[in-house]
Amino acid sequence: MKILILNGPNLNMLGKREPTIYGHQTFETFFTKLQFDFKDVELAYQQSNIEGELISHIQNADEVFDGIVLNAGAYTHTSIGIGDAIKSVSVPVVEVHISNTFSREKFRHTSFISPNAKGVIVGFGLKSYVLGIHSLLE
Repeated sequence: MKILILNGPNLNMLGKREPTIYGHQTFETFFTKLQFDFKDVELAYQQSNIEGELISHIQNADEVFDGIVLNAGAYTHTSIGIGDAIKSVSVPVVEVHISNTFSREKFRHTSFISPNAKGVIVGFGLKSYVLGIHSLLE
């Protein structure tokens, strides 16, 4: 099983950005723990602040990966292009968010990813990624 974890804008700032919402751990440290916890799964990780790069990662993952765990960050609420990219590939995508987007600003209640995703996991901190991986293993 090969799973791509794909993070969008500002998620490279985990550990520094709004720690009361996102925590103090960097994603790189967390990814090392994921690799240890999921030894039987080949995990790959990409992050980009650029919408087109995220779209290319999704397109390039088709038929290479068995699933994508995607936290598109703010692009979740604005990117029709990322939503369309998910529709154009056969690899299943699970949308994840660290915070509960529905308890935050109203604009965060809309997702262009959700209608095209296998499922959505929000509000469990970094454990959202763990749940996303488990959902692809079933």
